[in-house]
Amino acid sequence: MRAAVISGAAGSMVLTALVAAPAGSNTPTGNTSAASTSPRSTSADSAAAEMRGTTVAAARAAAAGIRFGACPEAENLPDHIRCGTVTVPLDYADPDGRQIKLTVSRVEATGRVEAAGDAPVTGGDDKNGRNGRGGGKSAPVARQGALVFNPGGPGASGMYFPMAGGMPEWQRIAAAYDLVGYAPRGVGRSAPLSCQDPKQFVQAPTQAPTRPSESYKKQRIAEAKAYAQGCARRAGTALRHYTTLNNARDLDVLRAALGERKLTFVGASYGTYIGAVYATLFPSHVRRMVFDSAVDPDPRQIWYRNNLDQSFAFEQRWEDFRTWVARHDSTYHLGATPEAVQLSYEKVRAELARRPAGGKVGPGQLQAAYLKAGYYDDYWPMRAAALTEYLKGNPQPLIGQAAPHPQVAGEEENSAAVYTAVQCNDAPWPTDWATWDRDNTRLARVAPFTTWDNAWMNLPCAFWPAPRQQPVDVGTAEGALPPTLILAAERDAATPYQGAQELQLRLPGSVLVTERGAGTHGIGGGANQCVNGYLDAYLLAGRLPTLRAGCAPHAEPKPLSLRSGSTGAGPT
Repeated sequence: MRAAVISGAAGSMVLTALVAAPAGSNTPTGNTSAASTSPRSTSADSAAAEMRGTTVAAARAAAAGIRFGACPEAENLPDHIRCGTVTVPLDYADPDGRQIKLTVSRVEATGRVEAAGDAPVTGGDDKNGRNGRGGGKSAPVARQGALVFNPGGPGASGMYFPMAGGMPEWQRIAAAYDLVGYAPRGVGRSAPLSCQDPKQFVQAPTQAPTRPSESYKKQRIAEAKAYAQGCARRAGTALRHYTTLNNARDLDVLRAALGERKLTFVGASYGTYIGAVYATLFPSHVRRMVFDSAVDPDPRQIWYRNNLDQSFAFEQRWEDFRTWVARHDSTYHLGATPEAVQLSYEKVRAELARRPAGGKVGPGQLQAAYLKAGYYDDYWPMRAAALTEYLKGNPQPLIGQAAPHPQVAGEEENSAAVYTAVQCNDAPWPTDWATWDRDNTRLARVAPFTTWDNAWMNLPCAFWPAPRQQPVDVGTAEGALPPTLILAAERDAATPYQGAQELQLRLPGSVLVTERGAGTHGIGGGANQCVNGYLDAYLLAGRLPTLRAGCAPHAEPKPLSLRSGSTGAGPT
């Protein structure tokens, strides 16, 4: 499941408002038959050649630098943000072969910050979320270099990231660092990847049965095969080169192009996996690294098992949403218990199956819209209000929040294509439908909310035409990597908490900061000031707590009702 069409960690909904994109993670049962792995992808000779190619490409990028100028209109960025490109090899084993350009955005460090009125940034478990930020005079701040951000996906663009500098949560960091975003290979204008006609990708309305019939399963198998074939047909021989390994190599070339001897990096969601692979390949190139909402990097989890784990975790998060709605029954009137709220949701779902709202919102669109409530609790008030209004006879809020947007069909199709290519290329997947059917049928009995939808999203990997790699065995030797910071919400569904624990075990010297009892995906620079205190202390001063630390959860959203007739589109 793409944790990016939704993901954007740099502060959960803070930056989610600026980007639409998601990241993969989830669980596993039983024996899986996997596709054969390309000898070229796993051989020591190939790995050595690709490492040499990375060195060559990085040296060239360091000499060329990046010429920043006005951003193309297509990026839709403010004038103060500057854009450029960095050139990387399509195939690092052939650094003199085909080259592709990755788009990069930057805003330079401001060099000044409002001085705290009471205490320096330290980070800590303040139940009120205070971290010493206060009013005061403007003070100069020394520049510390470039801070590169990746929002996840696979398939999400980070070009918007420099806009974060205008947000209060990021102003201290923006004073000390150039904020740098980029679109990874395949994304946006960075050698864009496509697998099907965007109009076909966003066709609506669609069904989304939680107990699919055999005929429906056959339909989705045929669609998955056609999608995989479309990827191969449109991308040709380049398809095999969209991988996490190449994303990590691209990141090192970007570091060199920025003139940075060592990388300071924040990765969110799938971006944490890029960071983890980078740290494994180039530990001596790391200055500071933040992993926000970590993918489980265990090679046995990448990616089939991670996606099953994710589906199970979303069931728990869906219950969190229903529990909150029930607690505010006086506002929403959807039921005073989570079970009653579920019945209200099923009533809406059944009605949409018979008569799609606005001719465009069926059960599939409903499911996609309410899945976002599993990523970010900021969505809870608007989503609950839309259900209430629909049951009162006003479908407009639901249409506004769930209907597809044709104007972004190309962007969404591109994001899905990159997601699929990276996940399918990265690792072996079960190639027999019986394994998928068995595992997802079992899981759907206890976690029906998104299990089958997640399976359909990933099913093209069962029929993938490109060679598979073996996942990188993420990890570094003691002392090889500088101390790093891992941020995680305890009830995060997109990247379940055990992934953060596994990553900490694999990166000696890393520190895990947990937002206890919370489930927002992407917590750095967001609503929790305790978390932000640890983030600031690490990025600005290199300070970390010992091994682990905890923060109380951020405040839950307040209920919201909509006036009849309002579209209530809000965040979609």
